[in-house]
Amino acid sequence: MRFQFVAGEVAAGLRRNTTMVVAVILVTFVSLTFVGAAALLQTQIGKLKDDWYDLVQVSVFLCPTGSMMPTCASGEATAAQVDAVRDVIDTELSDEVEAVYLETKADAFEAFTERYPNGYQGTQLTEDDMQASLRLDLADPEQFAVVSDVLTGRDGVELVEDQRAVFEPLFRTLNVATLLAAGLAGVMLLAAVLLITTTIRLSAVSRRKETEIMRLVGASNLFVQLPFLLEGAIAAVTGALLAGLGLWLAVRFLVADWLERSVDWVAYVDAADVLTVAPFLVLVAVALAAVSSVVTLNRYTRI
Repeated sequence: MRFQFVAGEVAAGLRRNTTMVVAVILVTFVSLTFVGAAALLQTQIGKLKDDWYDLVQVSVFLCPTGSMMPTCASGEATAAQVDAVRDVIDTELSDEVEAVYLETKADAFEAFTERYPNGYQGTQLTEDDMQASLRLDLADPEQFAVVSDVLTGRDGVELVEDQRAVFEPLFRTLNVATLLAAGLAGVMLLAAVLLITTTIRLSAVSRRKETEIMRLVGASNLFVQLPFLLEGAIAAVTGALLAGLGLWLAVRFLVADWLERSVDWVAYVDAADVLTVAPFLVLVAVALAAVSSVVTLNRYTRI
């Protein structure tokens, strides 16, 4: 009997405040979509770092002809200088470096022609224009500074470069996008709280007579407030479910059907990641409804 009464009160409240309930659903949907998008964007950044940071190498560029670096004063790096650098790597950096590959001028020219078959910006280069280098696979990519400190300044070494630096601007851009999404989500969440509070307040005011009767017959605070709590929770959770559905559709059609077909060498977020984020969105929606309800109901329905 009590369950039927509470369910009836909830249904009546949703009917009386249909416009406000729809507004709560829409604002919650938009705000939690931004929250979910920010979470998925961070997941995407993590996937990119896991894939790319494991593949990138440290490049030790050997002195070419005509370099102005002090370590290249004797001209192009000799075989003896290259062997000396490799000995340093094998001894002083044995714990940091897993493998060493020598990329000769011929190897560099072959890679260049594959990437730029028509020349670079209209300029045709030759094998003599290339620069030999040592490619290092690190056990821990974060230890680049150690490798750089040991190898920089060695005879025959012009420059030590961490290829991760190529990706840092991309990751910074994605992190800024995450912060913007989180900021918009915060503003929209505040709007959702205010709307939920207003909806519950209107519902409580419109049913003031019913709540007074319930007080007279000895109903507890929880029993009086429960229908209002459920109204706010239903509206907020509906918005969260719509946000989860929207994110799933975006990942399904935008990421899987478009991005993966256009750029298939990148690991993207997928439906499993959306399912991981979706419960969090529901919890946020329930928390929004609970906070809004408690603040409002303690004023309008407290015995």
